[in-house]
Amino acid sequence: MAHETAREWEFTDDRDHLVRAPGRPARLVAYLPTGAALHDHGIRPLGVFGSAHDDPAAPDPAKSGDLPLADVPYFGAGPALDTEALLGAEPDLVVALTYGGGQVYGIDPEAAKHLEERVPLVVLDVGRGRSLAGVRGRVTALARSLGAPAQPDADQELAVAEGRLSEAAAGRVRPRVLALSPAGPDSVHLARPDAWPDLAALAGLGVGLVDPASGQGGNWTTTTWAEAAALEPDLVLTDVRGNAAELGDALGPGVRSLPWNPELPPSARQQARFCAALTEALETVKP
Repeated sequence: MAHETAREWEFTDDRDHLVRAPGRPARLVAYLPTGAALHDHGIRPLGVFGSAHDDPAAPDPAKSGDLPLADVPYFGAGPALDTEALLGAEPDLVVALTYGGGQVYGIDPEAAKHLEERVPLVVLDVGRGRSLAGVRGRVTALARSLGAPAQPDADQELAVAEGRLSEAAAGRVRPRVLALSPAGPDSVHLARPDAWPDLAALAGLGVGLVDPASGQGGNWTTTTWAEAAALEPDLVLTDVRGNAAELGDALGPGVRSLPWNPELPPSARQQARFCAALTEALETVKP
């Protein structure tokens, strides 16, 4: 929910905090994928930052969408976030994420507290239980409150892409699709479809996602490559973020893979592209 008058801008974030600014913010800093999604709405961030999993010196291209990285400063990641440089750029809004509980993701708690004392901070929830459409809708709501126009063409593009994907996924025998993040030569993280809004959305469209056995992690089951191969996937969605290892031939020859970004910028444009790529893969893979 957002509200704006001639004197004040307001937005209720996913912590149920009413965030206020003297006027509509125009100089914002955002967590990288969210900044990329806002850019798809026509709002270029003043700068971006990453999480503790990211390179502190350079943004991860896999998370950047169409953001022109050469023109957007990067303020670091996780413990290496340069809060003084960020504040020195004089933003009038910072946009961050939470994976639940309201705890800011990608910024150390003390640094987040320091920032929020100086700059309005909007926190959007992307955790378990949030739908992909819901996550995208909240970014859209923020973008609209910041002056972005509606994007009926992008919304229609996504609707068409999802329809084609659903058709490709349907059939008497559905390909087995396994989402994973390579951890190294001896282990692999297997994604739990219900823990990731994008994977849950794909399952809802009929994609035959493999649900691994439960383990200790909330979003992943960590296991050996042999156990992953025993699940007999026909198509592997492989994490291509900078912190993931290479897939290589760990699952043996003949298994088709498709690049997968668990932190895809939550915009209709980026999601439509991924749906189109997955549709093409499903149409060519043979169970």
